[in-house]
This record gives sequence, structure tokens and C-alpha cells, in this order.
Amino acid sequence: MTDLIREFRRQLAIQRWDDHRYYHQSRINQTLHLISALSFLVAYGLLFIDPAAAALVGWLVSMTTRQAGHFFFEPLGFDHVNQATNEHKEAIKVGYNLRRKVVLLSAWVLLPALLWVDRSLLGLIEPSTGFAGWVHDVGLLWLALGVGGLLFRTLHLFVLKSPLEGLVWMTKILTDPFHDVYLYHKAPLALLRGERLDPMTHVRQVMAAQAAPKSDDDGEAAVELQR
Repeated sequence: MTDLIREFRRQLAIQRWDDHRYYHQSRINQTLHLISALSFLVAYGLLFIDPAAAALVGWLVSMTTRQAGHFFFEPLGFDHVNQATNEHKEAIKVGYNLRRKVVLLSAWVLLPALLWVDRSLLGLIEPSTGFAGWVHDVGLLWLALGVGGLLFRTLHLFVLKSPLEGLVWMTKILTDPFHDVYLYHKAPLALLRGERLDPMTHVRQVMAAQAAPKSDDDGEAAVELQR
């Protein structure tokens, strides 16, 4: 059991480390992730009070800021920090890469339109009355979409990789808001100083250590980075 917990923590550290170094080099993206993380924490609190409102905050604020950072501000060319092409980074991404995100976001946009045309959603739900009722139902549908997207990719990883890796990824996604606040709380100040890209000095140092004859383990390096 102890070995399983140790392996879980090691894989979680690696997934967080790779996610940070590969996909969060833009200071604008980091700042948007900070905004996203803070609003996600608000949404987490709202889940216990008004789940529909929580989903509206999560999708309209948290997800839009987060995905805007990835689609519009994160460099998509050759990654000189990690010596990797964007195609390679997209291929090895554990979670939703840009192609998968397009599918997920398309469903996000389509659901409100379908509900506007048919308030009963083909007889699956009780039809709402008025605009407020429609908004409430949209929130619940978006909540179902978010939960469904999380569970689908988790189960997909169960098959593609292993149950442990799927559970690690799900844990990472659910705890990302807390971890992103820790990682990117200084990003707005760096952006105000005119720093458009994170120099990723810490990443270069770890990669240099790994390239040395006596290299550190990826997981141990990632854990040290997060301390």
C-alpha cells in the first residue's frame, strides 16, 4: 500500500511537472490560469449551494480564461526550453490536447443552442419556463458535460495506459485550481514588468541535471520543484 501511494505521488508530480513546463510558458497564459484557478475555487464553493451557478462560473469564467490562454497566447512553435516540437507535445499530452479540446468546447457551445430549440432536450428533462429557467438548465447541462468529460478521459486512460495513471490525471485536474494559484500567483507581476515568456530557469536547471552523467529521477525532480 505504501508503494502504491508513493507511485501515485510520483506520477502526480511528473504529470504536474510536464504540464507546467510544456504548456504554460506564456506569462499571459499563466495569468489567465491564475484567474481561472481563483474562479474555479469559487465554483467549487458554489457546488454545495447552487450546482447550476457553479457550472456557469466554471464554464463562462474559469474555462474560457484557461482555454484562451492555451489557444491564443501559448507559443505553438518549436519549444527551445524542452527541445520539442508542438506536434510532439500535443501527441504526448495526457489529458485534453488542443484537438480534443475543440471537440469538448464544441459540445459546450452546442448544448445551450439545442436547449433553446427544445426546452425538454428531446424529452430527457423537464421543460423550463422563462429565460432564468433556461439559464439554470444550461448550467446543469454544462455541469454534466464537465463531469462527463472528466470521467470519459479518466476511463480512456484506464484502457490506454493504466487505472493508476487515469486516477492520477483525474486527481491532477481536480486539484489544478489549488496548484495553479501556487504556481502562477506571481505571473501578473512578471507580466507587468514586460516579461511575456517565463524564462523557465528552473526547467533548464532540472533538464541540465538530467543530462549530466549522474541525473535525477523525473519524479524526484518534479517533487523538489513543487516544494
